[in-house]
Amino acid sequence: MSAGASISRLVVPRRGQSVWLIVLSAGAMAFLAVFALALAVSAAQLAQTWSAALSQTATVRLSAPPEDIDEQTAIVLEVLRTTPGIESAEQIAPGDQAELLEAWLGPDLPLDALPLPRLIEVTETPEGPDRQGLRLRLSAEAPGAVFDDHTRWRRPLAEAAGRLRAVALVSLVLIGGVTSAIIALAASAALASNGQVIRVLRLVGARDRFIARAFVRQISLRAGLGALVGTALALGALAAIPQAGGDVHLLSGLGFSGAGWALPALIPLLAMILAWLASMTTAFQVLRGVT
Repeated sequence: MSAGASISRLVVPRRGQSVWLIVLSAGAMAFLAVFALALAVSAAQLAQTWSAALSQTATVRLSAPPEDIDEQTAIVLEVLRTTPGIESAEQIAPGDQAELLEAWLGPDLPLDALPLPRLIEVTETPEGPDRQGLRLRLSAEAPGAVFDDHTRWRRPLAEAAGRLRAVALVSLVLIGGVTSAIIALAASAALASNGQVIRVLRLVGARDRFIARAFVRQISLRAGLGALVGTALALGALAAIPQAGGDVHLLSGLGFSGAGWALPALIPLLAMILAWLASMTTAFQVLRGVT
């Protein structure tokens, strides 16, 4: 066993409140950090998914008198299909349109009796059309047609996902700060309770830097162990979250995918680094007060 390891075992108690405080606080904070990290990653993926789903789609809403609606629909479809940047344009079937409105108007509403507009689903190419020119052409040939490129839907969704990710990242910073503070307090208590051992080590020639390093080694290892256990428990909890079907994407998508599962492996390492910094700073402050 090395001299540093022997000093560590002498200075840092193997039992006591400070030991459990370091391990438990690191484990609890790592558990929370995994969920905050999962929320940040999921929010970023959600924003990308929403933007991709809406970026190359559009809808044309056509309102016209009943005697002209079929003719106007044919004109709009012809305009769309002959516009560069439009990949396809298909009228939404009345049954599908009724299903879309059912969530808002209820299943028992007689939709056949309502003067509902015709809806045409448009799929754009990656380059996209000249939207302003397309709107002008539609207004000239079918005045009741309104081209909606989903911008007003896409922007709020992306902003909401971005703010959710920002909250998750702020939570990670707060978790790191609280972890550092708890470890610093535990380190201070452990060092202060071993003042007699520190005095003896100084009498035999040990320098403060040597004592601090030996002390910090044990603190960092215990924080890393606690963070490892907390991370493992959090990953197990994430894996146990049921995957919802249908169009529910937020909670069912909470977690990591692909190479993203490697990100939580960084949490125990970061916990050890934070523990090293916090305990090293605290150790020198306490050692200066021990005479």
